Amino acid sequence: MFKGSLVALVTPFDRQGRVDYDALAALIEFHVAEGSDGLVIAGTTGEAATLSRDEHIDLVARAVDLVDGRLPVIAGTGSNSTAQTIDLSRAVGKSAIDGYLLVVPYYNKPVQEGMFRHFSAVADAVDKPVILYNVPGRTVADMQPATVGRLARHGNIIGIKEATGNIDRLRAIRELVDADFALYSGDDFTVLPFIEAGGHGVITVSGNVVPAAMAKLCKLASSGDSAQAKSLDDSLQPLNSALFIESNPIPVKWALAQMGLIQAGLRLPLTEHDEQYHEGMRKALATAGVVLENAA
Repeated sequence: MFKGSLVALVTPFDRQGRVDYDALAALIEFHVAEGSDGLVIAGTTGEAATLSRDEHIDLVARAVDLVDGRLPVIAGTGSNSTAQTIDLSRAVGKSAIDGYLLVVPYYNKPVQEGMFRHFSAVADAVDKPVILYNVPGRTVADMQPATVGRLARHGNIIGIKEATGNIDRLRAIRELVDADFALYSGDDFTVLPFIEAGGHGVITVSGNVVPAAMAKLCKLASSGDSAQAKSLDDSLQPLNSALFIESNPIPVKWALAQMGLIQAGLRLPLTEHDEQYHEGMRKALATAGVVLENAA
């Protein structure tokens, strides 16, 4: 089971809008040095929706090579087409990834039985562990605990990223799954109560800019050191808010550019971080202990 702070890594682009593999290498070294517990490549934060199939496969393969076994690498390969999800997952699985993150199909609005059959079909078709991803704020469709409980009985489905921010949802899922079924928060605001309620970690956006702090928060929460965990969590909450003031990953890529780690390039339909939020982001980063390289 993967535990702790699994960072949903941004995909850096150069000035021509191409994947910037030099910046990717620097980001990966940053996370290895700072103690992140794993990386999710080509997820929502990685702008997977704007990657071509070839880019997607190459990005994951290059990330695996750059990580070189030092961290678990989980590949985002979910879509709203079961056949396409299987096809991409098999192609990406030729690299030495450690697992898949598969989002609930979006736009189609499948019912619970459709979700069950979708994830079952993908899990049957691949030979590496599958983590479910429920994020109704983006997909509209909301996978219910009973469906998660059914899917948890599949030998190749090992956990879920639950991004409703609802701790009662976590508790309901825990009642329906075995103790070794991994439960990850997909909501940086509620990492602490999520782990205290039995979660195993977080798939995090904030961890892109404060990897050491997010990894430490997970360890403190898991060990029951509530006082230190609460103090650290309080220092990160302004950053959590700033990173979601516009659609992810707009703010986090701007923050990483200010840190000198990437260029702030995005692909349409995402646009640059609105200037009205820049000062608030700088203050939130300072509160979280981040020293900026670029003050402009």
